[in-house]
Amino acid sequence: MVVDVPAEEQPIHEQRTEAPSVGDVSASTGIPDPGEPLTLDRPRNRNLQSSKVPSSRLGRLFHYGGLAASLGYGAASELIRRTTSSADEHASSSLMLTEGNIKRLVSKLTQMRGAALKLGQFMSIQDSHVLPPEIEDIFRRVQDSAHYMPDWQMEAIMQEALGPSWMDNFESFDRLPFAAASIGQVHSAVLKASVSPTGSPARVAVKVQFPNIVNSINSDLGYVKMLLTAGKLLPRGLFLDRTIQVMKEELADECDYTREASFARRFGQADHLGADPRFKIPWVWEGSTDRVLVMEHVDGVSVGGSVIDRLSQRDRNDIAERIIDLCLRELFVFRVMQTDPNWTNFLWNPRTRKVELVDFGATREYSKEFIDNWLHLLSAAVAEDRDACVEWSLKLGYLTGQENETMLDAHVKSMVLLGTPFKASTPQPFKFGQDSTWADITAEIRAQIPVMLQHRLTPPPRETYSLNRKLSGAFLLASRLNASVDCRTLWQKVVDGYRFG
Repeated sequence: MVVDVPAEEQPIHEQRTEAPSVGDVSASTGIPDPGEPLTLDRPRNRNLQSSKVPSSRLGRLFHYGGLAASLGYGAASELIRRTTSSADEHASSSLMLTEGNIKRLVSKLTQMRGAALKLGQFMSIQDSHVLPPEIEDIFRRVQDSAHYMPDWQMEAIMQEALGPSWMDNFESFDRLPFAAASIGQVHSAVLKASVSPTGSPARVAVKVQFPNIVNSINSDLGYVKMLLTAGKLLPRGLFLDRTIQVMKEELADECDYTREASFARRFGQADHLGADPRFKIPWVWEGSTDRVLVMEHVDGVSVGGSVIDRLSQRDRNDIAERIIDLCLRELFVFRVMQTDPNWTNFLWNPRTRKVELVDFGATREYSKEFIDNWLHLLSAAVAEDRDACVEWSLKLGYLTGQENETMLDAHVKSMVLLGTPFKASTPQPFKFGQDSTWADITAEIRAQIPVMLQHRLTPPPRETYSLNRKLSGAFLLASRLNASVDCRTLWQKVVDGYRFG
């Protein structure tokens, strides 16, 4: 069968180049100044690839249809291989998720970008082990390797957003992005003094959104759901439908750079983090639009990856303490949380000893009622009060009241374990990392996951998807930093100042 490909969707010449990248795109990731000595290593270079972003519905459908066909071919080939082989080591493994098919999925998702790639980041960022290992492997691979737009496509978006003379705003603009991810890519630039809020030329990071991403969310997630459920590989208790619905809503918000800019400005105010000497919030250029976001360049380096090896223990402890404290304040003081725990959203500046926060696209607001109830639940967990844990879980919607004792025990045990760092009886500072109490706790929590997936009767409250993602990400970062943090003091400071109702 011959398929006519729309002209705008025909394959283009792909170009590879060495350029720094991050796992998720930040509006203001630090770019080393060639004239400045660096205290820490630069982010390691990755082999980024350029390819046109399929922007029409028909074009994206063509790509996903081709992916489904190639996966089917791969599965059929694997079936033939097994029937002609006497070996039985793969007898229980999936025909669909062979190494060849995994590579096909990774290649296509990184080319398509958009909601499909974001779902991979959404489901892989937590060290939760709720997914089959083959699915986790796919999502972790795509998290690191998004393509970027060819120059002509980027130029068209910049002209549409800032006008045909958009370059008049910049003294210089690096047309090769230094980062690319699910919904956009980031360029280094210098604003002209005439338009800079500082009155002088200012180094900035320019986040440019991929074309038509916001309109492809529903169809993309539908295609990915079909691929994930075709082999019935995901556990029933994962409630994929709810996960995808939450993803649709969150992605629509993240595609609105005007919304992101407003949250960046809010966090930069004195009553949030503007007066806190431990944090740096970059300013936002007033000329930014809903598809192009221009923010102050900052000099920090991502707290993930190989940089960790160069950090002193004091640095590690300070970074982890600030991020955990930030989580608590976001929830119980601001009721506004930046919910993406990707390491590249937290930059460490060793000269100023500040954590620089550079991405506010995934920021969520929570109602007073929800935070009241969630603090009651977490306080019950910290106090190891089983009855109160069940009571507040019912009010929040974690439980229906029809669960069996096996599910109740697993749920309460997981909550109590999560609250361990904040307990009065827990020795402080609390040590994260390998061979620590936290490592034992995460192993125990992980052991409860299969039980809850089997016996869960309802998906978690939609607010908790983003909240739990950030909290677990903060603890995971503290663990990777091998940090020690006085979590009890942080908890007490926030809880003592909280007013219910």
